Amino acid sequence: MAAEHYLAVDLGAGSGRVIVGRFDGQRVEIEEVHRFANPGVRTLDHLHWDVLNLFNEIKDGVRKAADRRPVSLGVDTWGVDYALLDSAGELIGNPYHYRDSRTDSMMERVFEIAPREEVFEHTGLQFMELNTLYQLYSMKGSPALDSARTLLMMPDLFHYWFTGEKSCEFTDASTTQFYDPRKKDWARGLLSKLGLPTDILLDVIQPGTKVGDVRADVAQECGVQGMSVVAPAGHDTGSAVAAVPAEGGNWAYLSSGTWSLIGVETPDPFVTDTALDRNYTNEGGAWGTTRLLKNVSGMWLLEECRREWARSGNNLAYDELIAQATAAPAFRSVIDVDDAGFTAPGGMPERIAKHCERRGEPRPETPGQYARAIFEGLAIRYRRSLGDLADITGSGVETLHIVGGGSRNELLSQYAADACGVPVVAGPVEATAVGSVLLQVEAAGRIKGKDELREVVRRSFQPKRYEPRSGDAWIEAASRIG
Repeated sequence: MAAEHYLAVDLGAGSGRVIVGRFDGQRVEIEEVHRFANPGVRTLDHLHWDVLNLFNEIKDGVRKAADRRPVSLGVDTWGVDYALLDSAGELIGNPYHYRDSRTDSMMERVFEIAPREEVFEHTGLQFMELNTLYQLYSMKGSPALDSARTLLMMPDLFHYWFTGEKSCEFTDASTTQFYDPRKKDWARGLLSKLGLPTDILLDVIQPGTKVGDVRADVAQECGVQGMSVVAPAGHDTGSAVAAVPAEGGNWAYLSSGTWSLIGVETPDPFVTDTALDRNYTNEGGAWGTTRLLKNVSGMWLLEECRREWARSGNNLAYDELIAQATAAPAFRSVIDVDDAGFTAPGGMPERIAKHCERRGEPRPETPGQYARAIFEGLAIRYRRSLGDLADITGSGVETLHIVGGGSRNELLSQYAADACGVPVVAGPVEATAVGSVLLQVEAAGRIKGKDELREVVRRSFQPKRYEPRSGDAWIEAASRIG
């Protein structure tokens, strides 16, 4: 077959990209054609996303790819955040950033009406204050929510602006904590009990569904006549997991970036007491699967440290930090990377230092020691997560696949293998874009099903394998967290 081109718009909590995927019937190639910043914007006391600027940047990227005559476009983003539309389909204010402080104490207020066990029974989702449920509850009684007629998750907002068609894609809907994974519908009873509207919710569509053709005015502006919009897995982790180059069963994935999302792919959700006790989540995956996972800290800690060091004139590249971490003493300062004190932005090195003091650990003294403490802390968390997953599912893991930007970090990949005691297969780096593109290829009928899609990934990319070394020191280090 002649090669075809597809566009993946990948928006992360820091930057966005427009990527061209070229599929020749056997392999896929990925090319980034446009990259842009995606900072949160603080106005008065709140943190927002600048979605109008993001849409302009996306259109700039589409224009740069127009000469490839792309078949379709799909947008993926982080989860939980949303936009509200009025009766005319117009945006009601800039969407809030999930790190905005308006959700402070909202979980406790929700639990006064619907206890934690009840919320989990209806949603099967991990409890985090940034979840859509608590964001929406914080707006209860506000003019914005009272006037809303439609709720769109972030990928759906951009699909709507491209096509004029409103839709709600499954994988991103499943991050809200008001979607019922067993009923495969919104948890309307839970929302009604909390006094939140349900008439603003749309029917949920599956990844690979055509949303519509690009509006004529947008197509003319961008030079892409005849292009359609196909929903990929709108949650970026959903698209990344779709592109895991795994075979058979008994494997886990780690989507490594700002966050670390570690889990297994299952045919059905695990809404169980053990999953509730360990705070695990059942999010939607491609092909109607469940992503049973834990959302744990990721490279956010190091990114925040780098920003703080850069403000004082010490600009450190990742390669330099990794080299310094390699040379730093092992397990000098063991940290709990999921400590609540690390959630907010700003002042991260001092936060880590004070965390160590409270725990009786030595304060890191150099950037290399900070980086090593973060990498070791992440690997310890991965080890615990694989143990939790085995307890929840009754099945152990034989291989850990690391995908995303963090898969380039050879030191962290080796630490993960050592701490978890299983081989690590790292790559592809661009798993989210690859998954988005190939789900669009599947929608076009060029490939069929997840086995064939993952075979294309294996043909197209060469991952790196890390074998575990002695893990005794990791067992002792993990015990220091408790």
